[in-house]
Amino acid sequence: MCQLLGMNCNVPTDIVFSFTGFATRGGRTDEHKDGWGIAFFEGAGVRLFVDHQSAVASPVADLIKRYPIKSRNVIAHIRKATQGHIALENCHPFVRELWGRYWVFAHNGDLKNFAPKLHGPFRPVGSTDSELAFCYLLQQLHAQFGDTAPTTKALSHALKTLTEEIAAHGVFNMMLSDGSALYAYCSTKLHYIVRQYPFTQAMLSDEDLSVDFSEVTTPNDRVALIVTEPLTTNETWHAFAPGELKIFFDGAPITTTT
Repeated sequence: MCQLLGMNCNVPTDIVFSFTGFATRGGRTDEHKDGWGIAFFEGAGVRLFVDHQSAVASPVADLIKRYPIKSRNVIAHIRKATQGHIALENCHPFVRELWGRYWVFAHNGDLKNFAPKLHGPFRPVGSTDSELAFCYLLQQLHAQFGDTAPTTKALSHALKTLTEEIAAHGVFNMMLSDGSALYAYCSTKLHYIVRQYPFTQAMLSDEDLSVDFSEVTTPNDRVALIVTEPLTTNETWHAFAPGELKIFFDGAPITTTT
């Protein structure tokens, strides 16, 4: 299946180090070679990069490794196709507008017999179960809350119900963000870490690369990373419980729903 990477921070931060290790799994140290993508929130806007080539072969991925785009919320994905052919329109993350904000979504898993009726403006462009699930999520959220964005608490409860409904059709690990917070639901496997003062050195598990974060941060910085499989060998990663929804804000989990 695919793999996910998310970052939520209290200050704009680049993801070059983590993405370098993550991208290596897109065809070199793992089998996720059917496309990749990454989305960066910047203010109200989103920079979206996707490619149907593997992350280890993509010149666009090389750009991301060299270009330190800073953002407070990032979602990335490397794909192993289960539904939908290898094509640009089937590469995650997917982006839609709701309540005057962009929403970014990526999914790891495989949904069987999932064919919800879509009757609103949210329609898939590609042929993946993932994009269909995203459109269904937004459709149901709009149906529940109308044209007014709900509170974080109300949204988290609605998302928990909807993610459980979708997960009943198979594996549904997902990340969702509107640029203010990052929502992560674990069906089978997700891990997270919070990096904060005092910062230490981190060593990638998929590349011969390390960084001493104390040299590139301030004592006030805080960064949460969420990923399918831990990216480093010398840090303590925390596993989500199956069926757990976590909400990250300003670089830390603020809400957990099981």
